[in-house]
Amino acid sequence: MEATVSNFHYGAVTPVAAFLMACLGAALGLRCTTRAIRRGTNRVGWLALGAVSIGCGIWTMHFIAMAGFTIDGLSMQYDSATTVLSLVVAIAVVAVGVFLVGFRGTGTAVLATAGVFTGLGVAAMHYLGMAAMHSPGELRYSSLTVALSILIAVVAATAALWAAVSVHGLGASLGASLIMGVAVTGMHYTGMAAVDIPVDHHGAGTQSSAGMMSFLLVMLVGPLAALIMSAVIVMFDGDAMLGADEPGPRSSVPVPGRAVAGQGGPASHHHPGT
Repeated sequence: MEATVSNFHYGAVTPVAAFLMACLGAALGLRCTTRAIRRGTNRVGWLALGAVSIGCGIWTMHFIAMAGFTIDGLSMQYDSATTVLSLVVAIAVVAVGVFLVGFRGTGTAVLATAGVFTGLGVAAMHYLGMAAMHSPGELRYSSLTVALSILIAVVAATAALWAAVSVHGLGASLGASLIMGVAVTGMHYTGMAAVDIPVDHHGAGTQSSAGMMSFLLVMLVGPLAALIMSAVIVMFDGDAMLGADEPGPRSSVPVPGRAVAGQGGPASHHHPGT
């Protein structure tokens, strides 16, 4: 007997909220990574913050989306330890990719290696999160759809890393984060489309929607706090918030009224407002 499976128990609320969280994490991560690469100062700290932002964004996207996942109208129970482990995996694999491009450059081989590793890690986070779920029956997956979801994850991760090292303007980064939100959310729902759950009896291992929401709120406290902290740091750092005309790490921003090295007069070529 097949169970009635739904990914949209609350309608558009969970997919829209999941998409916005993925976009937020991507946007913050891109600005942090751009700040690290373009300026060079405190590179390790900014790359780490970027990895935490992207990892937490992906993870919160996953579990907000899972809040709308039901079997026969009932929400799932989750193993807390495995759920937290999936968060650690998400941050760790993103960190590997971010630090690779942050320190090894933007070559095709480096970008491809970092993208593949990070994409596989994101997929591992997704399916590890699924493994944390107590379902009334054994989860079965369509191999073809799983492979498609992994491919989407790899492409999305590679695109995110490419954007981090190639897209420097604030507006362009926001656009890239929207594309990343679509890709990461699409990967999630593609993975969910691969799930088939035959059940012998109803209700085993399930809980009420209220119980699921309580679990979700507890699990989201840490990642949401990390994203808020990252947003505050980015907002109050002028270098991280610079637009498309931001200079590279080796260039200097002339100060109005101060002579430029090697010139006798004031920095007359300085652009107003920068």
